[in-house]
Amino acid sequence: KWKNLYQIQSKRKQIMRETCSKYKSNNRRIITPYHVSRIFVEDKYRVLYCEVPKAGCSNWKRVLMVLNGLASSTKDIQHNTVHYGNYLKRLDGFDHKGIYHRLNTYTKMLFIREPFEKLVSAFRDKFEHPNNYYHPVFGKAIISRYRVNATKEALRTGSGVKFKEFIQYLLDVHRPVGMDIHWDHVNRLCSPCLIDYDFVGKFESMEEDANFFLHLIGAPQNLTFPKFKDRHSNEERTTTKITQQYFAQLSPSQRQRSYDFYYMDYLMFNYSKP
Repeated sequence: KWKNLYQIQSKRKQIMRETCSKYKSNNRRIITPYHVSRIFVEDKYRVLYCEVPKAGCSNWKRVLMVLNGLASSTKDIQHNTVHYGNYLKRLDGFDHKGIYHRLNTYTKMLFIREPFEKLVSAFRDKFEHPNNYYHPVFGKAIISRYRVNATKEALRTGSGVKFKEFIQYLLDVHRPVGMDIHWDHVNRLCSPCLIDYDFVGKFESMEEDANFFLHLIGAPQNLTFPKFKDRHSNEERTTTKITQQYFAQLSPSQRQRSYDFYYMDYLMFNYSKP
């Protein structure tokens, strides 16, 4: 079993490196604090984890907190503690020497997810539920730019953004508001062409990949990756089928442009074109 998982890892890393060498010329660039700002540090087991939202990141942070001795079980850690508790250090909080020492000696890992599924998952989470950040900041701007004859109420609250409007925003070169980590490219979030990750896990094979990773770093036997869904737990996870339903709302041209937008992520992580 392990042998097979080692082979999968080596193939994933090979594809990632080949894509980098083919499309990116930044392998001689200096790594700055900006490049490592999404990387969380666990010093006890010497792990660096690059956070990719909507690819199991809440549960990964729980695992890191347990490894670090900050909690005895992943079940004990609330969502807000994970994201707003500041219990985990980020790599950009260290000085130049601290950053490079950890990059050179710790096990560096990231977990990714099929780009369209990740996008739909982010849309459902941020725009289909009450949210006192995404609605006023993104929702208002999206509705006022892309909705003809928007009601006063929609413009006031920013609630009720439609998927089609969200995609128009995403594909617009002159976006009314900037990018957000929940729909940015993994390529941009984790700089995989600059940082040589030791482990590339996939959301689609999360349990197997996660437990293999925990085995590799010598984590305690009783620590397994939590299976629970962190937010809106009564709602079905975003699946391929659900993703197709959302993308069916778009024109063929919007679908193609969305694919082009995430092209590097599709290529680098070997996901087939939907």
